[in-house]
Amino acid sequence: MKTFKPLALAVLASLIATPTFAAEPKGQVLVLLSSENQLALKDGQRYATGYYLNEFGVPADRLLNAGYQLVLVTPKGNAPSVDQRSVDPQYFGGDAAEMQRIQQLVAGLPDIGDTLSLGEVLAGDLSHYEGLFIPGGHAPLIDLANNPQVGTLLRHFHQAGKPTAAICHGPIALLAAQADPQGYEAALVRGDKPAAADWTYQGYRMTIFSDPEEAVFEGSLQGARIRYYPAPAMAAAGGQMQYAKAWQPHVVVDRELITGQNPFSDKALAEALIEQLDAR
Repeated sequence: MKTFKPLALAVLASLIATPTFAAEPKGQVLVLLSSENQLALKDGQRYATGYYLNEFGVPADRLLNAGYQLVLVTPKGNAPSVDQRSVDPQYFGGDAAEMQRIQQLVAGLPDIGDTLSLGEVLAGDLSHYEGLFIPGGHAPLIDLANNPQVGTLLRHFHQAGKPTAAICHGPIALLAAQADPQGYEAALVRGDKPAAADWTYQGYRMTIFSDPEEAVFEGSLQGARIRYYPAPAMAAAGGQMQYAKAWQPHVVVDRELITGQNPFSDKALAEALIEQLDAR
């Protein structure tokens, strides 16, 4: 019987284990996250927040597995914070091991501790990016919805017809794509009836964290209240809002815009985003 020397066996094993070619990445997807982690409440208190682990990590995992590279950006170019309430197996089908896997994946993302700033991204060539993804958590209410630079970024992807996906509270960032997002937010906080001017997504079908879901969250604040509910804010700007029952997965696709209602929409949103990216 033919025998192999140890060195020959090692070479043969490496040839079997190693692909004959490396697949080229399909492109880069920009992931927009908040720089902040303290949400102002109506009574002056603050709520510690950030991105929801599954809303960021589950789509990130699926995008990477589909062959896309992720480029992380925050307004300040700093490390984004996780909302500790989201580090909970309930958002991973009760699977603690899966939650830990996603935690490790997020912790291992390139530049997770030192992202690009919005200024750096806008000064570069936005045509390099195939799509935009905005995770949720309450943090986008702090520094994305009122940010003119976010509006500039959104308008680029809209005009290019490239997919923009946002989940849970992430869609609130879409309000930045109007003439005066800061004035619009100020009117919401005052309780006035806001008027959006030149909103890019006027008339789009979309979804966001619903009023019944927000009421459950607000009920956990021991009597404190958030400054405004996101669902009416989107409707007042001209969004054609669509909702499923509370805590049921729900994704709405209208043209290049993909929105998910709540944390449990993570997988469906990722699938819809990848479908649009692959179709390009």
